Amino acid sequence: LKKIIPPHYLAHLSHRGNAETAAGAAVTWRGVLLGSLLCAIIAVGAPYGRQIIKGTALALTSATPVAFFLLFVLLLTLHLLLGWCRHRWAFTRGELITAFAMMTVAAAIPTKGVVGMVLPIITGTFYYNAPENKWGELVHPSLPRWIVVDDIEAVRGFYEGGTAIPWEHWLPPLAAWLAFYAALYLTLICFCAILRRQWVEHERLAYPLVQVPLAMIGGEGESGLLKSFFKNWIMWTGFAIPFCLSSLVALHHYFPEVAAPALNTTLQPLAGGRGLRMSINFLMLGLAYFINLNIGFSLWFFYLLSYVMDAVFGMMGIADTVDLGHWSYPVRGHQMMGAMAVLLGAVLWTGRYHLKAVLRKAWTGTGADDRDEIMSYRAAVIGAVIGLVAMWYWLWQTGLPAWIAAIVLGAGLIIFAALARVIAEPGLPIIKPTMIPAGFTLSNVGSSALGSQGIVALGYTMVWCGDLLVFMMAPLVNSLRLGSELQRGQRRLGWAIAAAMLLTWVLSMWYTLYLAYSHGSVNMYISTHYATEPSRLAAKYLANPIGPSLSGWLWTGGGGLVMGLLLAARRYLLWWPLHPLGFVVSFGRVMEGIWFSIFFAWLVKCFILRLGGAAAYRKMQPLFLGMALGHICAGGVWLVIDGITGTVGNRIPLYY
Repeated sequence: LKKIIPPHYLAHLSHRGNAETAAGAAVTWRGVLLGSLLCAIIAVGAPYGRQIIKGTALALTSATPVAFFLLFVLLLTLHLLLGWCRHRWAFTRGELITAFAMMTVAAAIPTKGVVGMVLPIITGTFYYNAPENKWGELVHPSLPRWIVVDDIEAVRGFYEGGTAIPWEHWLPPLAAWLAFYAALYLTLICFCAILRRQWVEHERLAYPLVQVPLAMIGGEGESGLLKSFFKNWIMWTGFAIPFCLSSLVALHHYFPEVAAPALNTTLQPLAGGRGLRMSINFLMLGLAYFINLNIGFSLWFFYLLSYVMDAVFGMMGIADTVDLGHWSYPVRGHQMMGAMAVLLGAVLWTGRYHLKAVLRKAWTGTGADDRDEIMSYRAAVIGAVIGLVAMWYWLWQTGLPAWIAAIVLGAGLIIFAALARVIAEPGLPIIKPTMIPAGFTLSNVGSSALGSQGIVALGYTMVWCGDLLVFMMAPLVNSLRLGSELQRGQRRLGWAIAAAMLLTWVLSMWYTLYLAYSHGSVNMYISTHYATEPSRLAAKYLANPIGPSLSGWLWTGGGGLVMGLLLAARRYLLWWPLHPLGFVVSFGRVMEGIWFSIFFAWLVKCFILRLGGAAAYRKMQPLFLGMALGHICAGGVWLVIDGITGTVGNRIPLYY
């Protein structure tokens, strides 16, 4: 038969099939418009749910649960409705990927990612100034006024409400911060574009967080309107477990006679140690099923080891009590910082051939193929350099000495990149470092080297690298992993992501200000310690300067040394069972709330693989995907119900 059909017609049929597949997995303007509308919903809905409803926080972690919830709702409502009207009106795979990628980066902005940090920190030093803390005489003379709101009436209106937004006092500092975030996001996008092929194609990282949206969106060959994921009874079984249990927690808030299930307990196995929390988190349980067994074992093993070490150090009186500010913890934080630096060095060394190819392509235009990236490698390298220089100059202008500005910037980028790797490979929905650039710099160079302006400026770096419950690089690496599923239009995806960032930044900033000036931020969830921490820390060390900490350097070096030994053991000892990522994560915050879920998922996966092999493992995947999605959707559904009923404070925990 093939001999009868003309070869050119066979080629035409093959090309037509490929063209149809590519068209369905491409970035379209309709997908960008859809993503923009959903980003607008996140920009307004996340602050409203967090600050007014005070319900389940769907945009408060690097997993960005709100994006999962909105995709779930979209696929079961508008997508089906359009498809029933006319099949070709239904959203294509490329459009759904585009919309989700835009949503996931947008979700990293409205709460603690940007807005919830910027607004209180650039106003708090004036509102909470008092004769007792002496900020007026110690801190305010050295303030970089162009990055803060310094009109006392504008500040009072923000905290107490009842007035209109005085834009003349807000626009200049917000424009300054927008410039910094533009440089930061440009740098992160360029870094992610450079690393994508190495992590996705060469190292083939698991990206467990991406498995849920990919399962919902379905494969390229699916033609039905209702995706096969939603036709799987095993998925709905897994979905129902956390959804029903979480609904009981929510109903208990409405009707106290309804018993709320307790899925956690705290033990005290070691005298002198902190409590050992054991809890089931279905989001983490569902995602941990996709973690490599070796990594899963290392995550919970190293956490328990660090728990024992903390107890031993406590009994021996080994502690460093120096105050490095909020979010920086001596000893644990120093070790984590050293481990992250060595981890990032190992990651770059592993990808050295790819990075050389990228630089060759950027310099000569030959070598690596960058047609399926969101930007050319030349644009990525130039953009990264421009972003780094712009951020360094901005920090220098705030009052940091030039060389210390470079240290702060380098520490921040090490934290971002290392934690992004931790989220991409094991798929942790959340991980917070126990050291941030402000504390690291204060410990390693001392306050005396900073000068008065430098100490004050250092506190304001907490805006962009302070409470890293959610940070932009994590959703970016997941978005670019999703972009790898596209057949064409990756360049347009890059612009769509940038548009989502700008739209959400501006809209969520405006809406949060509107809420604050209407209700008063003291009545909202804008934390007092965010507002006060930069000036508290600056005033303390302006009054009592300190020098570099030798113990800080030793603990940092010790963490790096252990990390280096673990990396060497994994490389050269085939029998070595421990993955170095477990050591890094063991020092992080919130591990106390999710370690047991990781352990339980690891144990279940071991049994499944032992009894049923790979076939049983694949068959049970929908069950665990359903658990993760059911936990998120329970939070989303009850947040909507709370908004309709006006109920306040009904929170379903998502990450602990």
